Amino acid sequence: MSPLELLYELPGLPSFDLPAELAAAYPGTLGFGEPRLYANFVATVDGVVAIPSLPGSNKLIAAASATDRFVMGLLRACADVLVIGSGTLTASPRGIWSPEQAYPDAAPAFAELRRRLGRPERLEVAVLSASGRLDPAHPAFAAGALVLTTDAGAAALAGRLPAASEAVSLTPGPELDAATAVALLRGRGHRLILSEGGPNAIGSLLAAGLVDELFLTVSPLLLGRTPGDGRLALVEGADLLADGPLGARLLGVRRDGEHLFLRYELR
Repeated sequence: MSPLELLYELPGLPSFDLPAELAAAYPGTLGFGEPRLYANFVATVDGVVAIPSLPGSNKLIAAASATDRFVMGLLRACADVLVIGSGTLTASPRGIWSPEQAYPDAAPAFAELRRRLGRPERLEVAVLSASGRLDPAHPAFAAGALVLTTDAGAAALAGRLPAASEAVSLTPGPELDAATAVALLRGRGHRLILSEGGPNAIGSLLAAGLVDELFLTVSPLLLGRTPGDGRLALVEGADLLADGPLGARLLGVRRDGEHLFLRYELR
């Protein structure tokens, strides 16, 4: 993988002490004030981020970019916990959402970064699921994923998850509250939270004003949409116009070939 080309970066951003291998591949700075919740997505030029009907659509949307996988691993390596929705879990039947799974070649450097930041060796994964209709045999649960759910969801999962995993009810009602989920994660000591979606999960976080930054890879593809095809945009299930629209400040732009790597602060 060639180093990213730094096109723009806002001066004065927080900067972590990256291992030399990571700093060379990701020029400029990378760091966060804490606490912070940041999201990472890849989208086509016309805004498609997921195609639920197509297995492995994330690889298609990313145009098989190794650099996108590297940035994904780097952002995971910085975080205390990674949050996904049930749709993302289902769409990735072999996913465990670790830094090294995203980009195996940098596994030692990712581990060193976590040591420098005082992070636990293993990134915790939290799955948002109001219903609890999840596959207990998914490898993320064997790896210790946490399920944030409702009373009904916790009852549906009772006795079915591996011993390494657990389901925590946040509410007796049928709907999950994003702010309550984030508060629970903060209460577990997680100061840097990374969201990798999907579109409905990030929609609930954005609607609650909980997302501080967005890392967006723009892939050089256009996929289009037709009525009823189920292709999803970055934000689904949330109306951000009523109280906004939500604004964004550009913090950085990097490039690898035809891919752009954008970093925004949301406000």
